[in-house]
Amino acid sequence: MKIFLTGGTGFIGSHFINKAMAANLNLICLRRKGSQSRISLNKEPVWVEGELDDDWSAEFKKCDLLVHLAAHSTNVPYDTLENCLYLNMTVPLRLFQSARESGIRKFIIAGTGFEYGLSGEEYDFIPVEASLKPTMSYPASKAASSIVFYQWAIENNLKLKYLRIFQIFGEGETEQRLWPSLKKAALEGKDYHLTLGEQIRDFTPVEELADQILIETDFSNEKNGVPIIKNVGTDHPQSIKEFAESWWKKWNATGKLYFGSKPYRENEVMRFVPEIQNN
Repeated sequence: MKIFLTGGTGFIGSHFINKAMAANLNLICLRRKGSQSRISLNKEPVWVEGELDDDWSAEFKKCDLLVHLAAHSTNVPYDTLENCLYLNMTVPLRLFQSARESGIRKFIIAGTGFEYGLSGEEYDFIPVEASLKPTMSYPASKAASSIVFYQWAIENNLKLKYLRIFQIFGEGETEQRLWPSLKKAALEGKDYHLTLGEQIRDFTPVEELADQILIETDFSNEKNGVPIIKNVGTDHPQSIKEFAESWWKKWNATGKLYFGSKPYRENEVMRFVPEIQNN
């Protein structure tokens, strides 16, 4: 199998490359000129440099599967809705269409659990059938694109897996996010200030996510024109307080965790946990 991968220098993409190369898969990976991988790669794939809207038809003709992990404005503050829609829906759709015309019939697309938005308040475990009620520009653009890509796969009789990914953490993550900033404080012997930490989330190590995406590259049981949407998580929810305390202990941190020293975000969804389907 030969894969064309977007987002290969990103947080998730870098880990996926390591897993895929270890499994002896052939990868052609798109990166912007001058961009570097978030983590060290054990083995380099074949890199091509440019933008999503460049002509990659020559490379597509060598590939069996397109894995789309690239995304625009994944961390707050998000870009405008107009820009997010253009870069997360319009440009990728053109890319996929070029891939289809070049012979690729199988696609994996990374979405986000935050596409469900306010629906998270309605379920203990959010099913894939839940209404999409995103509250911010990036999740809204991904929700819209999921509907468009789903219909596109039906119209063109393609195999497509759309993965709604929930809380991911690990090496290479943006420094301002919870796990890397928690680790930095722990290793520097500093205190760390949090909310009360009562929010319930499903935290997935990025290595496990990369393994899951690797599993999803098998389309032997999928049908043409019947796209699949899956939630991706561990099925082991825990509070942010439990998560922070567990890692704090693992790192033998000498500082203190101060729960309740920060307020919850406005309109904080206190429980946001996916229903995980058994394959």
